Amino acid sequence: MPELQRLRPDHAPALFTFEQENRAFFAASIPDRGDAYFADFDARHTALLTEQAAGLCHFHVLADTDGEILGRFNLVDVADDSADLGFRMAESATRRGLATATVLHLCTLAATEYGLTTLRAAAALDNTASRTVLTRTGFVPTGEEVRLSGRPGLGYVRDLFRGPEDEAR
Repeated sequence: MPELQRLRPDHAPALFTFEQENRAFFAASIPDRGDAYFADFDARHTALLTEQAAGLCHFHVLADTDGEILGRFNLVDVADDSADLGFRMAESATRRGLATATVLHLCTLAATEYGLTTLRAAAALDNTASRTVLTRTGFVPTGEEVRLSGRPGLGYVRDLFRGPEDEAR
C-alpha cells in the first residue's frame, strides 16, 4: 500500500527518477520544470528541505513499498494558517484514486499536524484530472482566473474544517 511520507534527504534519487521518467506526461497538463531543474536537482532538493525545516513549506512524496515515488504532494507558502497545495502523480499511478485519497489525507495532516485552516490550489482548465481531484476533496472554485505558464486556469480553496461531504449541503 502506498504511503505518504514527509520529504527526506534519502528521497532524492527516487524523486529524480520520478520527475525524469514522467516529464513528458507532466508537461501535457502542468508547467514543465525546465532543464535547469534537472541539472540543479541536488541543490534544489537540499533547498526544499531547508524551507521545510523552517516551516515555510511541507513537502511529501507518495511512495510504494519498494520506495518508488508515485506522486508529490506539497504545501507551499505557509503563512497566516494557510498554504498552497500542489500535486503531481506518475503516469503509472493515475486512475486508481490515489491522488484523491492522498489529498484527503494531506488535508487532515494540514489541519492536525501543521495547524492550517485553509488550503488554496490552482489547476489549468484543460487539466481535468487535477480539477476532478480538487472538487472530490472539498476544494471549491474561487472564481479567480489564473495563468499557469501562460495557460488559463482556475483558483480553488478548501476550508479544512469542512469536508467534501459538507460542500454538498
